[in-house]
Amino acid sequence: MDIQLEKKKGLRPKHYGYIALGLVVLFAGWKLIFASATSTFRTEKERVSIAQVIDGKFDDYITINGNVAPIATIYMDAYEGGRVAEKLIEEGTMVKKGDIILKLENMGLYEQILASESNLALKQNDLRSTKLNFDSRLVDGRRSLATAYYDLQRLKRNYEQNQDLYQEKLISKEAYLLSKENYELAKKQHDILEVQTKQDEALSKTSLASLDGDLERMRKTLSMVYERLDHLNVRAPADGQLGFLDAEIGQNIAQGERIGQVNVLTDFKIEAEIDEHYIDRVRRDLSASLERNGNEYPLRVRKVYPEVRNGRFRIDLVFTEDKPETIRAGQSYNIKLQLGASNDALLLPKGGFFQSTGGQWVFVLGTNENEALKRNIRIGKQNSRYYEVLEGLQPGEKVITSNYDSFGTAERIVLK
Repeated sequence: MDIQLEKKKGLRPKHYGYIALGLVVLFAGWKLIFASATSTFRTEKERVSIAQVIDGKFDDYITINGNVAPIATIYMDAYEGGRVAEKLIEEGTMVKKGDIILKLENMGLYEQILASESNLALKQNDLRSTKLNFDSRLVDGRRSLATAYYDLQRLKRNYEQNQDLYQEKLISKEAYLLSKENYELAKKQHDILEVQTKQDEALSKTSLASLDGDLERMRKTLSMVYERLDHLNVRAPADGQLGFLDAEIGQNIAQGERIGQVNVLTDFKIEAEIDEHYIDRVRRDLSASLERNGNEYPLRVRKVYPEVRNGRFRIDLVFTEDKPETIRAGQSYNIKLQLGASNDALLLPKGGFFQSTGGQWVFVLGTNENEALKRNIRIGKQNSRYYEVLEGLQPGEKVITSNYDSFGTAERIVLK
């Protein structure tokens, strides 16, 4: 007789498959819900800025702020040190070249002038004494030469007479030889005196020329000292407006110390600072312009300073045609600096998103404009109004251009 076995209760192998499939579905659903919650940001449409991508002309320029300054500033340094004795002109006054601004006192310089004058007087006295000595010696030498010449002539006649007498046997040989020797001695003495006189004259000329040169150098030295004395009067180096003046009566000024400046107001320049991002594109002779009271005034970059400080570098611009009639030093202007030629491009209006993304991606609205999805893009140049879009967007698409910092890590924006 067969015995019927009861089926055992519990999980069978096929049940494990069902359980695993259920877990996978549950995990996928949980992940989808969680991911949707963390990648979506909901906000009101009115709280964001939306702009449309357009085709247009991209003007390659930047807008910078510049301050008006005098075309040139000439600094005043003290040629000579001294104590301020008198202050004749105050800051802000218009001056002419050569106007005395300050008068200084320098007792040491005064003493040096007195010493130089005394040395010059002594040198002049020495020169006069030397000239007198040379003149006296030359006179004595010429007198001796004249005496020797007449003695030579007299002894020559005596010798020639005794020569004739000796040939006629009228005098002794001794008397003839004596007259001959006296004549030859006189001739030699005359020649010696003549050479000595010529040498004295040459020495006199050389020595006096040297002394005259020394005296002239001393005069020039004294003249330079007098110029130093004149430098105690601090004068305006050019026509213009006296800027700052760092000097008060009784103050001691060191030689070479900067004490003021004169601003040349015959023309003006504009000094501006630019972000170092543009340092490779800004160069001399670039065109620029500023607008004032409905008029546009052209400018030109005159100088680019290579030094970068705090992420910015300086340039100087000058007017190429007319300038505003009311222009004054210290005024501030917005300037349009042209970096290159205009070209056709895809344009995206500027916005705060660039600070959040660096221009690497944006949120692009869908066709229903109820949501925006994250999309990578590539941006080229920029000006004060637009970014040049190189990749990632199409004409007519709309983009959220306001700041993205509040969106966190969301990749989808739902607009209510």
